Parts: sequence; C-alpha cells; structure tokens
Amino acid sequence: MTKNKRNTDGLHNSKTYDSGGKIAFENPTLCSQLLKDYSNIDILKSVRPEDIEDVTERFIPMFSEERNADVVKKVHLPDGEDLFVLSLIEHKSDVDFDVVMQMYRYMVFIWEDFAKQAELQHKGITKTRDFRYPPILPIVYYEGAGEWTATKSFKERIFLNDVFSRYIPDWEYLLVDVCSYGSDEIISRKNDLSLLMLINRLRSVDEFKQLNLPKDYLESIDSRMPEDVRDIFVRIFETLLRNINVPEDRINDFTDQIKEARMGRFMEHFNEEGYDWQATRNQALVEGAEIGDSLRVIKTVRRLMAKGRSYAAISDDLGEEIGYIKSISAVINNNPKLDDEEVLTALREMKVTK
Repeated sequence: MTKNKRNTDGLHNSKTYDSGGKIAFENPTLCSQLLKDYSNIDILKSVRPEDIEDVTERFIPMFSEERNADVVKKVHLPDGEDLFVLSLIEHKSDVDFDVVMQMYRYMVFIWEDFAKQAELQHKGITKTRDFRYPPILPIVYYEGAGEWTATKSFKERIFLNDVFSRYIPDWEYLLVDVCSYGSDEIISRKNDLSLLMLINRLRSVDEFKQLNLPKDYLESIDSRMPEDVRDIFVRIFETLLRNINVPEDRINDFTDQIKEARMGRFMEHFNEEGYDWQATRNQALVEGAEIGDSLRVIKTVRRLMAKGRSYAAISDDLGEEIGYIKSISAVINNNPKLDDEEVLTALREMKVTK
C-alpha cells in the first residue's frame, strides 16, 4: 500500500469529516463499491446496490448523540442469508481509543434484535441447535488527518487478556483509513467512491492540482455514474463553488458540465479560473450530510406517527427537540401526499430547522 503524507494542518470540523463517510455508506452504489474494494471478502465482490438495505433507523436508539453519523446496513447475500454491516464514522483528528468497545455494544444490540424478531416468527427457535445469528462486518471509516493509532483488536482492550484469553472474544474491526491510501491507489479503483474519497481528502487547491487526474479516469467514472450519485456530486460542487464566491452564472455552467457527464471539462475550467477551495469542500459535504440527516428524521417521524407514538416519545427516540418533531408532524398532517423531500422543502420555507 502506498502511504499518503498526512496533512495535519487541515481543518478539523467534526461535522465536516462525518459527511464523507455518511455519504459513502448511505448511498447504496457507493456502499457496494466500498465493500467490494476494501473488505477483502470474496462473497462481497459481487454485491450490488440493490442487495443493500439501510436499516439504520431501526437502531437509532442505540446510537449516542455524538455517534449519530453511524450507519447499519443489511446486505442480502447470494445464498439467501443476510449480513449486517455496521459502520462507525470517525472524523476526529483525536483518535477514539474506545471505538472497539462501542462497536461491540452495537453488535450485541443487533444480535439481540435479530433474536427477538426470530422469536416473534417462531417461538423458541433461538434455543434450538441449528439456530444461527447473522454475521456482522464491523467497519471503522476514518477520515481524520491524524494517524489512526487505536487497536483494532477487542481482546487488546481488556485487562489481563493474556491470562483470560480463552474467555475474551477475539475479533477486530475492518479499518478504512481514507488518508492512508495513496492517490494512485485510490484512482486505480476508477469508480464513484474513489472520486468522493479524493475530494474528501483535499485541503487546498494546490492539492487538487497535484492530483493530476487522468482523463480516462474521469471519463470512465462519468460514463457509468448513476443519476443518484451524480446528484450527490452536483450538490457537493455547487455548495463548494458558492462558498468561494464563484458567480452564480459560473456555478450553473460548472454544475451543468457535471450533470452532462463532462466532469473532466469541469475540472479543467475550475483550475483555469484559479479558484481556491481551501476548506470549502467541508461545507459542501456538511450540507449534503445534513440533508440526509433531516430526511432520515422525517421518514422516521412519519413511521412512528403511523404507529401512534407521542411527540415526546418520538423526540426521545430521535434525540431531537420536540418542537421540531411537532413541526414535521404538522406539515405531514396538513398534506399527507408530500414525500420526505417535499416535507423538508416546506420546513425550510417555514424557516424551521433542527
């Protein structure tokens, strides 16, 4: 693996670095690419976007407030069984040394929920000889500028693990350390996720120019990029350009090039005009992640409302202000035909924010 020099002088906004990981795991296309390229598990080499189901909202109550970026996916495997993918998104330059224990708590929660659901379908099945719990692939997706120095081994986090080794679970999580990969290694993937990872690492326009992205790399991505992923890049670059005060007419020109699958031309024009995007990609990613967070809250509120849950109960479950929950409910009740994005638009027009 070619190591990439760390930039320790970059910005360390926690919400910023949350964003790239959330985008990668929440979008099924990007998530499937990540599993194929970085898991080193043969059974996942053929995983498709349609095989991936987001079940994060089911497990929201287990996430602490500071970990609301974490994601749970259910991957439907070829043999008819399911795999759970648990991703912890780490963005801080200060390494969280207890992440392996947090991961273990989440894994137990998922297995307990699986057992409860199995018991509802076939009472007593969990006590039978052939009952098996689903595998869980624990992933830490790290975007911080500092080196990741926490142990990946659960056993190493336990005191006297050598003495009690027979009685301590022996497993480790998969670490995807974005800044540890060299640019050439990332570019060699030639997929949408690779471009997102490259953008997410940038701290200045000089770093962008040094990428020297091959023309065939951008053309290959452009020719196969799904519309939902293209929309993500349009939003990222649109916000980036706006935050460095690019005139609106030029923003429209740039984003039109992305929409029309002319990513390479956009990159050339951007460099030719000499804009400096120091720190601005941060805001672009933040905005994209905040939209995703809001839509997930709206979707969950809609589901819990249908179950007759009270505002207070929904507020407690989601960790959101009760006033925000009431505003979402009011918009939905006033026009039940609105989809989640239309509800979000209505809230913004009403100047209602989280």
